[in-house]
Amino acid sequence: MGIYRLFKKQFLPISVMEAWDFLSNPKNLSKITPPDMGFEVTSELPDRMYAGMIITYKVRPLFGIPVTWVTEITHVNEPNYFVDEQRFGPYSLWHHSHFISEVQGGVEMTDIIWYKLPFGILGDIVEPFMVRPRLEHIFEYRKKVLEGMFPTK
Repeated sequence: MGIYRLFKKQFLPISVMEAWDFLSNPKNLSKITPPDMGFEVTSELPDRMYAGMIITYKVRPLFGIPVTWVTEITHVNEPNYFVDEQRFGPYSLWHHSHFISEVQGGVEMTDIIWYKLPFGILGDIVEPFMVRPRLEHIFEYRKKVLEGMFPTK
């Protein structure tokens, strides 16, 4: 029963504070989530995240079946990183670290996600052809949206 890791990096030609202001506003999450996920925030959201904040969503990750997902923002170190962890939802484990680092000409965003699927060996069987491609799709969509919002000058 595996624990899987997804690692993504993206460059954006903006300042650390511009990146932080956008990424730390939980209201922007729906803007960078593919429409086919049926993503809907079901809790009230402040303009800025904080450690201990709980966010509830409805998502439709597979076959259009709605799933409730509850995450907690467990760590915030403005403007460098934040961590969200699933408290209830489709994974047995979901730990997502978001890092923002200043680099020449902009920022590098790094995402490290550790996840584990439910259903034991069955979860491990479906991970490479159902779950991993879906996560890759989500992050590719996010990359394209952010590149469109913050184009290289």
